[in-house]
Amino acid sequence: MREQEMDLSESTETHTQTHYLRDVIFHGKLQLLKSLTPEENTSCRRGLFFQDGQRKVDYILTYHLKKSSSSRRHTCRLKDNALTRTLSRSAAPPNSHRGDAHSPSPQQDDQKQQRREEFQRSLEEMGLELEHDEETKTPGVGFVKIHAPWSVLCREAEFMKLKMPTRKMYEVKHSSGVMEKINAFISKITDPLHPNLEENKAQNLKHLSYPFSREKQHLFDLSDKDSFFDSKTRSSLVCEVLKRTKCTKAKFSMGITSLLGSGVYLAAYPLHDGDVEGENAEPNDRKLLYEEWASYSVFYKYQPISVVRKYFGEKIGLYFAWLGVYTQMLIPASLVGVIVFLYGCMTVDDDIPSMEICDERRNVTMCPLCDRVCSYWSLSTACGTARASHLFDNPATVLFSIFMSLWAAFFMEHWKRRQMRLNYEWDLTGFEEEEGHPRAEYESRVMQKSLKREQNSEKPQKEKLTCRDRMPAYMTNLIMMLLMIGVTFAIVFGVILYRISTKAALAMSSNPMTRSNVRLTVKTTAAIINLVVILILDEVYGAVARWLTVLEVPKTDKSFEERLIFKTFILKFVNAFTPIIYIAFFRGRLGGRPGSYLYVFESYRMEECAQGGCLMELCIQLSITMLGKQLIQNNLFEIGIPKMKKLIRFIKSKRRTFQEEEYEKKLQRYETDYFLEPFVGLTPEYMEMIIQFGFVTLFVASFPLAPLFALLNNIIEIRLDAKKFVAELRRPDAARGKDIGIWYNILRGVAKVAVIVNAFVIAFTSDFIPRLVYQYMYSPDGSMHGFVNHTLSYFNVSHFQNGTAPLEPFHLGFHVDICRFKDHREPPWSPTPYEISKEFWAVLAARLAFVIVFQNVVMLMSDVVDWIIPDIPKDISVQIQKEKVLMMELFMREEQKMRTEENTAASLTRSHSCSNY
Repeated sequence: MREQEMDLSESTETHTQTHYLRDVIFHGKLQLLKSLTPEENTSCRRGLFFQDGQRKVDYILTYHLKKSSSSRRHTCRLKDNALTRTLSRSAAPPNSHRGDAHSPSPQQDDQKQQRREEFQRSLEEMGLELEHDEETKTPGVGFVKIHAPWSVLCREAEFMKLKMPTRKMYEVKHSSGVMEKINAFISKITDPLHPNLEENKAQNLKHLSYPFSREKQHLFDLSDKDSFFDSKTRSSLVCEVLKRTKCTKAKFSMGITSLLGSGVYLAAYPLHDGDVEGENAEPNDRKLLYEEWASYSVFYKYQPISVVRKYFGEKIGLYFAWLGVYTQMLIPASLVGVIVFLYGCMTVDDDIPSMEICDERRNVTMCPLCDRVCSYWSLSTACGTARASHLFDNPATVLFSIFMSLWAAFFMEHWKRRQMRLNYEWDLTGFEEEEGHPRAEYESRVMQKSLKREQNSEKPQKEKLTCRDRMPAYMTNLIMMLLMIGVTFAIVFGVILYRISTKAALAMSSNPMTRSNVRLTVKTTAAIINLVVILILDEVYGAVARWLTVLEVPKTDKSFEERLIFKTFILKFVNAFTPIIYIAFFRGRLGGRPGSYLYVFESYRMEECAQGGCLMELCIQLSITMLGKQLIQNNLFEIGIPKMKKLIRFIKSKRRTFQEEEYEKKLQRYETDYFLEPFVGLTPEYMEMIIQFGFVTLFVASFPLAPLFALLNNIIEIRLDAKKFVAELRRPDAARGKDIGIWYNILRGVAKVAVIVNAFVIAFTSDFIPRLVYQYMYSPDGSMHGFVNHTLSYFNVSHFQNGTAPLEPFHLGFHVDICRFKDHREPPWSPTPYEISKEFWAVLAARLAFVIVFQNVVMLMSDVVDWIIPDIPKDISVQIQKEKVLMMELFMREEQKMRTEENTAASLTRSHSCSNY
C-alpha cells in the first residue's frame, strides 16, 4: 500500500513537474512572441533583461557564429530553477543543450564549440543561468546572456569578503569649533563647483559595514534584494565565477581568460546600465555620469567620484580621484610659475648681461659657429636669444625649483590623506588585495613542465616555475631593454647630426633671411623631429614591453601588470627625456675650443650653446615635446583612434548585413556594447600622467610654465577620459583596490630625482652660479657690469686648423685677428695659451657646492613635510575606531538577543512539558 502511495506521489510529482515545464516553455514562447511585437517589454527589448523581462543580464559572452541566414532560428533557453535545468539537460542530446543548429564546420570550430558547451555546462553547475541569442542584427556573432541568482551572489560575496552596509547606522561627527566654521564657509563658497547629485547633500549618518555572510544575513537590510547588490557588484561577482570555472578541454585550469585567448569566445564584458542620450534614455548612473562628469560644460566642477566608483569600481575611481587631486595641486604651481615668468618679463630690461650683449657699440667679434662656410659674427646679433633666456634664467627660477620640490612632497602627502579618506568612505579599511588566480599562460607552462617530468618517469610533485625556468626570458628582457635604450640614444645622435649638417647647409644659403634665422630654424625643426620620433617609439616600446612581460610568464595578473608597468615606464621615460638630458647637460661641453674642436666622423663638428646658454634651447625642446605629447598623443589619439575603430567595425557590419532596414532597427544593449572599444586597463592613462609629472617636476627650472600647460591639459583630459569611459569603451570589470599600487612608488622616485636634476640644471645649464661667482669674487664694484666680457676667452685666428678657417673672413667688413668664444681659458699671449683658467675651477667648485647644498636642503625640507603631515586624517582615524566599537556592540547585542530567544524557547518547552504531565 505504501509502495502504491509512493508510486502515486512520484507520478503525481512527475506530472506536476511536466506541467510546470510545459508552463515554463509556454511562458518562454509567449515572451518570445511578445518580443517580436511592438508592445514588447522595454527593458527586455533593450537587452538588459532575459526574455522573461524579470532576470537581469549581469554579463555577456560573445562567440563566432557561422550560420546561413536561411537556417537561422531564434533560440532561447530559460533557466528558471534547478529542476528546469536538470530536466532540460536530461531530455536534450549531449551536443544540443544550447539548441544550436550549426551546419558542418571545420574541426577547429567544432573544438571551440565543444569547449564552449563544456564551459557553459560548468557555469550552470555553478548556479549561473544562461540564455542564448543568435538571431541578432550583428552577423557572425552569437551572444550568451548570464544571470546570477540571489544564492550565487550571496555565495560569491561571502567568498570575496565584500563589505556590505548593515542595518546599523551611526552619526558621523565632523570637526568642531573653528575648523567646523572654516569648513562650512569653504563648503558654501565651493557649492557651485559640486555636481548636481543627491549624495552631495550633507549626510551625518553612515551605514556600518561588515563582510557579507550568509549565516549573518539578519545583520543586513535585505528588504529589496534586487538592489542590494548593484550592477557593478553583480558583474564583478559573475566575473569571479567565470575566472574560476574550469574548462578541461582547453587544457587549462583557468576559465574565461584562456578561452578568450584561444578564440573560443570573442569577448566577455558586463553591460552598461542604459543609453546616455536619445529618446529612449532612461535615468541611470551612466546617464548621470555622462551629464555631470563626461561633459565639457562642467569642466569647472568637481568630479562625482562616489558615482564613478559605484559604476566602474574602486580602481578606476581611485585613478580619477588621484587625477583630480593632481590637477587641483597644479593650480598653485601654475600661479607661482606664471609669477616667475612675469618676473622675468618685467626685469628683462634691467638685466645687465643681456644689455651688454645687445649693445652694438661694444663690437665684440665672435668665432665662427661652424667650419669654413660660417664666418665671424657680432655678439650683438644674439640679443634676442639673450633676452629670451632671461625669461627662464633668473634668480626667481631657483626659488621656483625649491617651491616645486616642496610642492611634490605636499602633493604626495595630500594624496595619501585623500586615499585614506576614500578607503573609509568606500568601506575598504582592512581590505587586503589577494594574489589572485594564476594566469592561463602560467598554468600552461606548469602543465608542460609536469608532462615533461612524467615522460622522464620522475617522481610527480607540485610544479611551479622557478628562476631557472625563466632565465632565458630574463636574459632576453635584459638584452632587449638595452637594445631599445641603445636605439633611443642612436636616434638622439642622428638628430644631433641633423642639426650640425642643417646648420652648415643653411649658413651657405644666399638668402640673408635664412642665414639670420639659422639657429631658430634648426632648433625648432630638430625639436619637431624629436617629437615625431618620441610618438612613434612610444607605441613601439609599449608593444615591446608587453611582449617581454609575456615571455617572463608572471604567475598572477597583478605581477604581470607591475612588471609591464616597470618596463614600459623605463622605456618611455628614456625615450621622452633623453633628448632633453642631452641638451641640458652635454651639449656645448663636448665641442672643444677653436683650433681644437671635437669632430664626429671626421667631418661634423660638435654643437655649441648660444651666447645666452643652452637653457633657451632646453626650454624650446621641453615645450614642444610636452605640448606635442599632450595634444597629439594624449588627446588627438584618444579621441580619434577609438572613434575610427568603432566606425570601421560598424561599416564592416553594415556591409555584411542583410537588408538596409534590418540594421537601422534599434540594437540590443549587448549588441551596442559589443561595438564599443574594449577596455585595456589603466596603465596607458597612468603612464601619460606620470610622464607629464616628470615634465612638470624634472626640468621645471628651465620651463616655469610647465605646470600651467599641464593644468590646462588635465582639465580637458579628465572630461576626455570620462567621456571615453562612459560612452566609448565597454564597461570594465569592476576591480577592488585600496591604493594606486606601484604608481605611487614611481611618483616618489620621480619626485626624488627631480630635486637632483633641478639642482644640476641650475648649477650647470643656467648662468646663475657663474653670475654669483663673478659678482662676489671678480666684479670690481659688486655689480654685473663686465660679466659678459669675463665669460669670453680670446682666440688668435691664425691658430685655426688647416681647412677650417672661414671662406669669407671679411664678412663683417674688416679684417679679424682675434675672435672671442665662451669659455674660461687663458689668452693666446699667456705662457699657457688656451689652457683652462683658474676662474673655471672656481665656478666648477661653486656649482658642485650648490648641487650638494640644494639637494640636501630641499630633501630635508621634504622629509619635514612628510613627518609633519600625518598620513591618516585625525577625524578618519577616530571614525575607524568608532566603527570597531560599534561593530563589537552590535555582535554582543545580537548574541544576547539569540541567548534570550533560546532561553525563551527552552522555558516554553519546559512549561509545555509540565502542562502535558
